[in-house]
Amino acid sequence: MDISGSILLPARREDIELHTADGLTLVGELSLPANRDPVATIIALHPLPTAGGFMDSHIIRKAAARLPALADIAVLRFNFRGVTSPRGTSDGTFGEGIAERLDLAAAVGFVTERGLPHVWLVGWSFGTEVVVKYGLEHTVDGVILLSPPLRRTTDAELAAWAGSGKRMVALIPEFDDFLRPAEAAVKFAAVPEVEFVAVEGAKHLWVGENQTRRVLTEIVLRLNPRALPLAESWQD
Repeated sequence: MDISGSILLPARREDIELHTADGLTLVGELSLPANRDPVATIIALHPLPTAGGFMDSHIIRKAAARLPALADIAVLRFNFRGVTSPRGTSDGTFGEGIAERLDLAAAVGFVTERGLPHVWLVGWSFGTEVVVKYGLEHTVDGVILLSPPLRRTTDAELAAWAGSGKRMVALIPEFDDFLRPAEAAVKFAAVPEVEFVAVEGAKHLWVGENQTRRVLTEIVLRLNPRALPLAESWQD
C-alpha cells in the first residue's frame, strides 16, 4: 500500500499521561517501533491551541504514524494544558507559552524515565516558541523548528542557543504566514551553527503529501539518516 494520508504503520502505541510540576495531568501517546528498540526519540510540540493546534495536527500525527516503522524513531506527542483531541483533554488552561514550560519538562521527564535514546524536540509553530524559550533547560541532542513565528520568544532567548552544543534545525517555508526565509535568516544569524533550511513552495501548515514527506525526511536526516530515503509504500 502507498504511504500517504492517514495511513497508520505498525508500532507499539501506548496512551500515556504526563504529570506537571503544578499538578496537572496531560494526555498523550508514545509510539515505538513494533519489534525493535528505537534509535532516537522525538518529543513533538504542537501548534497554537487557540488556533486549533493539538497532538493530532497533521505533521505530528503522521510522524507518529510513520516514523517508528520507517526509521526506528520513537515519537511522544501530547496535548498541551487545556487542549482536547480524540485522545482526551489535558488539565488546565492555555498558558500563553509560559506555563507550557512545565508541560515540556513533564514530557522530557517521561522519556528520561523510560530510558529512551537521543531525544530531540520537534516544535511546530507555537510549539517552536516553547522549544526556543525552554529547550536549553533540558538534556536533549537537538531541536527541530517547523515554521517558527518567533513571536513569543525574545532575541536574547534565541541567541542563548549559540554555543550551547545542542543542534538546532530551522525549517522555514517560502510562503510562511509569519516568518519567511529572508527575515528568518536575519533572526537566526544570532545562532551561527543553526542548520537553516528554506523550503521552496511550502506554507506555514505544510499541507500536502509532498510537504509532509519533506518535513519527515528532514527529521530523519538528523536522527537516523541510514533510514533514508523514506519508503513510499509498505507491505504487511
